[in-house]
Amino acid sequence: MIKNSIKMMAIVFASSILFTSCYSYTSVVGEGAKGNSQTTQWNHYVIYGLAPVGVSDSKQMANGAENYTVFTRQSFVNGLVSGLTFGIYTPTTTTVTK
Repeated sequence: MIKNSIKMMAIVFASSILFTSCYSYTSVVGEGAKGNSQTTQWNHYVIYGLAPVGVSDSKQMANGAENYTVFTRQSFVNGLVSGLTFGIYTPTTTTVTK
């Protein structure tokens, strides 16, 4: 009985780790993007994203534009890198479209 419970808890735990999803959020500045010009940079965090080491500046990435859209996400590659480092290094990607 206890072995079955432990086995079930291990399966649930492994599933929760394997089925985590990527996240994303979008910010619209001014009226949003008017064209297709994009700039992409990685953001660098450590300890499961708790401590930022190097974070991109969306205003600088927009290069003076007044209307742009900022899309920040954890892509599959970012998640893979995070998994390979066991969460010590956790990058995200920011894309600015103007």
